[in-house]
Amino acid sequence: MSLTLLDKKIPTLVLDSLKNQGITELRPAQTKALKAGLLEGKNLLVCTPTASGKTLIAELAMLNAILNGKGRAVYISPLKALASEKYREFRQRYGHKIKIALSIGDIDSSDGHLANYDLIFCTAEKLDSLTRHHSPWLKDIAVVVCDELHLLNDPSRGPTLEILLTILRDLVPDVQVIALSATIGNPKELAEWLDANLVVDSWRPVKLHQGIYFAGKVEFEE
Repeated sequence: MSLTLLDKKIPTLVLDSLKNQGITELRPAQTKALKAGLLEGKNLLVCTPTASGKTLIAELAMLNAILNGKGRAVYISPLKALASEKYREFRQRYGHKIKIALSIGDIDSSDGHLANYDLIFCTAEKLDSLTRHHSPWLKDIAVVVCDELHLLNDPSRGPTLEILLTILRDLVPDVQVIALSATIGNPKELAEWLDANLVVDSWRPVKLHQGIYFAGKVEFEE
C-alpha cells in the first residue's frame, strides 16, 4: 500500500517519519494489519517473519492512541537490551513530541514517575512488578504491545507473561493488545485467547533458500 493513500488515516507524525526514512510503501503485513482494525482499537496477533515490519505495526497503534488522546502505550520487550534499543529508536524519532520512558530497573519499585510519560518500554517482569504495586497510571493504558509472544511457551518466563496479559486485560478491559511473533505454532488458538484478529503473512525482505550441507558442499532445493 502506497503511503499516498494513507494521508489522514495514520498519524501525521508517523507518516512524516516514514517519509524521512525514504519509505514510500507499507509492507504486506502492515497493510493487512490496517485492514484488520489496527487503528480502530482491535486486538491483533501478528505472525510474520523476522524483518517483515512488525515493529511499525506496533508503532502505528501506539502513536495513534497517544496522539489522539486515547491513553498511554506500553511496549513489553523480552530482554532489557531490546527494550533499551527500542527506547533509543523511538526517542530519536518522536522524543520531541511525546514523553518516552524506559523502565527496566528495580522490579521492587512502583516507579511513580512513569505517570508522566506517554510511551513506556519495559520487560514483562518489570511491568508485572508495577501491577503488583498497583501503580495508578496503569488504568490509563490504551495500547499494550507484547513482542516475542512465543515466549509464552518458555518454562521460566512464560507464566509471568501469561498472567501479566491476563491482569492487564482485566484491569483495563478496553486495552488494545498488539502481540508480535515470528515463531508461533498455534496462532489460531492464541488469537482466540487474546480475542484478537490474526494477521499472518510469509513475505520477508530476503528470500530464504533451503538446502543440505554435506562433505563441504551445500545443495539447495530447486
